[in-house]
Amino acid sequence: MDSIFTKIINKEISSDIKYEDDYCIAINDINPKSEIHILVIPKKPIINISTSKDSDKDLLGHLLLICKKLAKQFNLEKDGYQILTNIGEGGGQTVMHLHFHLLSGNAVTL
Repeated sequence: MDSIFTKIINKEISSDIKYEDDYCIAINDINPKSEIHILVIPKKPIINISTSKDSDKDLLGHLLLICKKLAKQFNLEKDGYQILTNIGEGGGQTVMHLHFHLLSGNAVTL
């Protein structure tokens, strides 16, 4: 699986990196849906939650904790925020590499 996120992770494409560690990278979304819209992307190539394995549970937990850390860093806790992920084209997924959207405010209404 090779996606635009793989190229960002490999530094083949520059991006506005907000966080990076051995397991993930967090970048500003190039088409933001709220004032703060950060994508948290695992470096491991997983297509989406549906294709993740039980062995990915530590990584998936890590991604959510990074969302929490970034929410605190950008002062989103007081007013609230959203963490979203899309699964498959029918679920709105446009890049077939797992990623979580961290959005300030009430950007998407369910």
